Amino acid sequence: MAIFAVHYTYSDDTEARDEHRSAHREFLGALASEGVVLISGPYAEVDEAPDAALILLRGDSAAELVELMREDPFQQQGLVEQVAVREWTPVLGAWFEGPLADDLR
Repeated sequence: MAIFAVHYTYSDDTEARDEHRSAHREFLGALASEGVVLISGPYAEVDEAPDAALILLRGDSAAELVELMREDPFQQQGLVEQVAVREWTPVLGAWFEGPLADDLR
């Protein structure tokens, strides 16, 4: 399996995101329990960019993960305006030597 970086760009509807955040986190939490989500979280807010998040996933292909992430309540509610999925190849660091070592070699 490979590791993929998923970048979400959110809509401006912060009220709806607040309303559906628990379902979104429950969805991602279930995927984390299955070993699919490695880590997830929003970027810090900045004035010159829309709200966004990074999710690192483990999977067989970008296409498979795009389909899986369509089940995310945030996507189903139209709260994600853009999704970018790219395979990511770590080459050094604590994760490379530690918890992900078996997946990365």
